[in-house]
Amino acid sequence: MNTIRLTAAQAMVRYLSVQYNADNVPFFGGCWAIFGHGNVAGIGEALHGIGDALPTWRAHNEQGMAHAAIAYAKASNRKRAMAVTTSIGPGATNMVTAAALAHVNRLPVLLIPGDVFANRAPDPVLQQIEDFGDATISVNDCFKPVSRYFDRISRPEHLLTALPRAMATLTDPADCGPVTLAFCQDVQAEAYDWPESFFAPKTWKPRRPRPDQDELAAAVEAIKQAKNPVIIAGGGVHYANACATLRDFAHKHGIGVGETQAGKSALPWDDDLNLGSIGVTGASSANAIAENADLIIAVGTRLQDFTTGSWALFKHPDRRILGLNIAAFDGSKHNALPLIGDAKVVLRELSEALGDHRFEQPDPALKRDWIAAVDAATATPTGNTLPTDAQVIGAVQRSLDEDSIVVCAAGGLPGELHKLWKTAKPNGYHVEYGYSCMGYEIAGGLGVKMARPEQEVVVMVGDGSYMMMNSELATSVMLGHKIITVILDNRGFGCINRLQMATGGESFNNLLDTARHVEPAAIDFTAHAASMGAIAEKVSSIDELEEAMTRARAATKSYAIVIDTDPLPSTEAGGHWWDVAVPEVSVRPSVNEARENYQTALKNQRPGD
Repeated sequence: MNTIRLTAAQAMVRYLSVQYNADNVPFFGGCWAIFGHGNVAGIGEALHGIGDALPTWRAHNEQGMAHAAIAYAKASNRKRAMAVTTSIGPGATNMVTAAALAHVNRLPVLLIPGDVFANRAPDPVLQQIEDFGDATISVNDCFKPVSRYFDRISRPEHLLTALPRAMATLTDPADCGPVTLAFCQDVQAEAYDWPESFFAPKTWKPRRPRPDQDELAAAVEAIKQAKNPVIIAGGGVHYANACATLRDFAHKHGIGVGETQAGKSALPWDDDLNLGSIGVTGASSANAIAENADLIIAVGTRLQDFTTGSWALFKHPDRRILGLNIAAFDGSKHNALPLIGDAKVVLRELSEALGDHRFEQPDPALKRDWIAAVDAATATPTGNTLPTDAQVIGAVQRSLDEDSIVVCAAGGLPGELHKLWKTAKPNGYHVEYGYSCMGYEIAGGLGVKMARPEQEVVVMVGDGSYMMMNSELATSVMLGHKIITVILDNRGFGCINRLQMATGGESFNNLLDTARHVEPAAIDFTAHAASMGAIAEKVSSIDELEEAMTRARAATKSYAIVIDTDPLPSTEAGGHWWDVAVPEVSVRPSVNEARENYQTALKNQRPGD
């Protein structure tokens, strides 16, 4: 057996550099790295040595660079991914939030935090967390519940099994998610005689499982027995490259489609059968059909509470769920009739088995009325009042072409975008709402731009999320990946303030003015963005915003536009109840009234049914 002597870190990066996807493109778009004593000498030297075969990207925050890596994978429809390495201690734990985000959203990212010394010679090493009862635990054990595969590399030869297992997880359509390889820092530097065959280039082609024939037959029978079916399109439609297949299926059989946050843009917004967003932030058109549906065909969705209206949306007494999903875990939720397999393959076989069976298409007036409501909400305001989020969305939408991509994550904006954004092409809508992670937006926008450099990427972010994490705006400037960032300043956490008031509470500790303070907040977001190298300006009206968007699109580097908005209004059209528990006992009448309304709404909830 021919061997080559390399350190464990050198072997790892060499292996990663020769992994390819089905398009014969390197699976890894590079490795994000912030170096410290736990990875600089081993992994740092190895990354330097591999050069452009596995390019290294530097960021300013470990969570931010992991978010960028995750967004890169999402924008690539999971065909490509990135690795992320940090030192031990705070560098590692900064990535735990990002790992959870990737886990919830079923997105591939390879996390390589440094770990303590395997030989324990300098025990305890700087930044080491010591468990008083278990010497085998390090801070990296925090990654276990938020990783789809976890391994600790405490011997060089562990990589011979760990790396193939990591790749199998990252590329598996059902098990896809974050992989954590906690890499002991002394082991990174140890040499080993590796089989040369270990570094032979390998192509990973995602499997497309066909459905079980009994499940397929049961699904066909359920659809034929239905009177009023509806399709819910989730993110799995994109990852299976099944957007066109879903559109063909819906039109052949006359079934309307509602889109989840992850599934939005599966169909063009103006497709007759695209009923719009569904659920808590849903369109009135999609929710009206879903409420009366006797069969919910859930395609590639995990059916989270925002999609199902906390399981109170589907009101038909005899309704059934058909769970078409690559993952049995998701396809079997809430007593669903499972149909497990690749969405593209299963939809084709399901359509063939249904033959010419067709339903009467949904009333087109539902869609027309909804689009009219969208246009009204996003129209340019009159007068001198502060604009709403919806009006800002309308201005940004009018400023872009069909190839542009909008990025968002948390607060009130995702709900407004889910309702109001008109996406013409797949992947034109990139909103992280599985984990609804504040601070994802700018880092995510950078990752999207790296995956799709030829397209305009516009990040919409509230002042609250901007303050949580903004440093990767500087990274976008440094790397030459231009993004446009529209910062909506409503002076606090406007979304949660609205929820607080809707459940009977007072405005308390969410808006900056109602939080405890000595001096009123006066944050200059324009100056801050400019200090990181972006071109920045503040506008005072929707008309000025559209003019600024024209300048931003013409710019060659990252551009930030700040606009003050009203924190109180949100789009009243559409939407659905969401289960947010209200205190059972209170001395405040507004809370007691909200509790009574809550108890009434609970009667429509059908958990486990």
